[in-house]
Order: sequence, then C-alpha cells, then structure tokens
Amino acid sequence: MDLILGSPEFRHSARGKQFLEFVVRNKLEGHDEMLKERTIGKELFRRNADYSTGDDPIVRVQAGELRKRLEHYYQAAGNTSAVRIELPVGSYVPEFHFHAAESKSEKKPLATEMKPRRGRWLLATVALVLLAGVLTVAGRLTILRPTALDRFWAPVFSTQDPVLICVSKPLLYRPSIDLFRRYVKTHPGTFDDEVDRLNEPLPLDPKDKISWGEMITFPDFGVGAGDVYAAFRISGVLGKLNKPTQLRIGNGPAFEDLRNSPAVIVGAFSNRWTMELTSGLRYGFAEKDGIFWIQDRTDDAKRWYAKLGQHWQVTEDYGVATRLLDSKTGHLVITVGGITAAGSDAASEFVSNPDYLAAAFRSAPTNWDYKNLQVVVRTAVVDSIAGPPQVVAINYW
Repeated sequence: MDLILGSPEFRHSARGKQFLEFVVRNKLEGHDEMLKERTIGKELFRRNADYSTGDDPIVRVQAGELRKRLEHYYQAAGNTSAVRIELPVGSYVPEFHFHAAESKSEKKPLATEMKPRRGRWLLATVALVLLAGVLTVAGRLTILRPTALDRFWAPVFSTQDPVLICVSKPLLYRPSIDLFRRYVKTHPGTFDDEVDRLNEPLPLDPKDKISWGEMITFPDFGVGAGDVYAAFRISGVLGKLNKPTQLRIGNGPAFEDLRNSPAVIVGAFSNRWTMELTSGLRYGFAEKDGIFWIQDRTDDAKRWYAKLGQHWQVTEDYGVATRLLDSKTGHLVITVGGITAAGSDAASEFVSNPDYLAAAFRSAPTNWDYKNLQVVVRTAVVDSIAGPPQVVAINYW
C-alpha cells in the first residue's frame, strides 16, 4: 500500500490516498463493518450520519476514481507486484491477491510422444495462429487508442451524473421606462414599444444628465456572447462523448450543486467560482486600477494582457483552461475563462478540439491524464470573434 501511495498515480491525489488507506487498514484490522457507503461518507468525508447517499454520491465517485488509479498503477508496474490490491465494483471491501513465482519443479515437461516432424508442423501452426492474433489485437489497439480529447475528458465518466456547465451572468443595467418617455417627449414616434427599447440604443446627448433612479437592473439579460459560444461548444463535445450535460446560467449554482456533479465553469472575472477555485493556482486572474491580466504566480514579471484597438475593441486576448481532478468540490472541475469573453471562447475551443489538445500534450508527461493541469492560450480577435487558440504556457501537477 505504501508503494502505491507514493506512486505518480496517487502522489497528488489526497482523496485517493485517504480512500485507499482507509479501506485497506480497516480490512486488515477486521473492521469490515466500517466499509459501508454511509460509514465511509461519515468517517472519511465528514458527512452527517443520516446524509442521503442517493443525493450525495461522494463515496461512489471516489471509489470509481480509486479503481481507475489502481488499474493505471498496475498497468505501469507490469507483473512485478507481489501483492495486488483491488476494490471490486459494487463493494468497498478491498481484495488482496498474492502472486507467487512458479518454481521450476512445478513446470510441466513438454510432451515428447509426437513425432519430430509432426511436432515441427504443430509448432509452426501455433506460431502462425499466435502471430495472427497479435496482429489482430495490435490493429484493434490502434483503432481503439484513446485520443487526447478522450483522455482530457475521461474523468467526467467517474460518475453517472450529468456535467454541469455553469455560465455567469454579470450585473446589467438598462434605461428605465421613465427615461425612454422623457426622450419620446422631444422625439415623438420613437421607442413606442418594448421591441424598440430592447433592440435600439437610446441616443441621448453625451452631455445630458440622468439621475441614478433612471437606470435599473435588468435580470433577464447579460450573458456574454463568448461565454455562450463556449458553453455550446463544450456541451457539443460532451454530447459526442455520450455524456449528458445540464446548463446553469447566472451566479446561482451553489457549492452543493458543484459538490454533487462534475462541472465546467465558464468565465473568469464575471464568475465567482472560477476566481475562487483557481485562486491558489499557478496561473490566475488579477486586477488593479481597472486593468485586468493573467498572472504567473511563480514569476511576477510574467503577465498576459488583452490588447485593444480602435474604439476600445479587443484585438488580442488570453484565456486559461484549468482541469482539477480533486477540487474543493470533491468532483472534477474544469474552468475556461479569459480576460474578456473572447479569451473564454478560445479556452473552450482548446479543450474541445482533439488536434489542439494532441499538439499541446505531445511532450507532456505520459500520465498527464491523471494530473491536474492549467493551459494559458492566446487568441487574435477580429470583430469580437476569437481566432484559433495558441498555447503559451502549461503547468502539470
């Protein structure tokens, strides 16, 4: 167990290590009664004794993640492990399998009754059959080899729950009806209905003064176009992977929602969950005196700023895609956010495109799909539309 806990597959998974040690020690000490879903939830994950296991699948999710990590560990170790620890599906009681090396005296001698020529023909036939089998399996492995897209999104399948796609909705103000009426008095025939008021700008003289009461908050609108593109793109790629999604709009998703499902959080400065979940990571979002940028927290001089052209139009933006396998929520969380909405759109395109992912992870650690990671991307922006993302920095841990 100690060898497993110190392996690359478990080294950076606090919950994976806690889960494995909990079930193994209780099994070795004969406390099988502790290895029930509700008991594990109470003792290991600090849930209430009467919590609903149907509504809170934390134990099932972590057990599924543990099984995947164990499988990956033994694949990397080959047949060198003298003891194999397994957690059977549908159970939280581990099993231990011991592999003793076969002694020479136990090996059966080759049959010698057949004639030499017949034996040679039989061996040749067996060799051909084995060769055909190897070629067939190799062909299937080539076909079934997971793409970078499959490997990036694989953790969402540790639970049957749909992926929550959370899109922020910043606070939006609009002119009040009284302000429109004041304008109509001197411009009759304009803004007579809501269609005009929603689709046409109110052409007040820049020198006109208005009172704060003539501006009102407007809860029905305010989602950024880049965030919407990002949400649809991610929903589309998860649909192709046969993973259901649910959309959440606004800053309403509570921590309880994020704790019960894997989630993709879209947006940065406008989305409090992105800001909170990435606050202690290497690449984060910073602001001072109305200026926004992406900061490398290991190097204060390394910063990425959006660039503006004429009429304050964004011409270049940066975004960050973050994948946290073991986040504060207890589930996989992926955030895609930019300095502006174009950066969010570019980050979402990066995590949705197998070619971009394959190119970025070509020199990554072999087990990068079992690691947390952050990717900073740059994009050129034309007419408020983000171009292809270009990777400028990656961090794994």
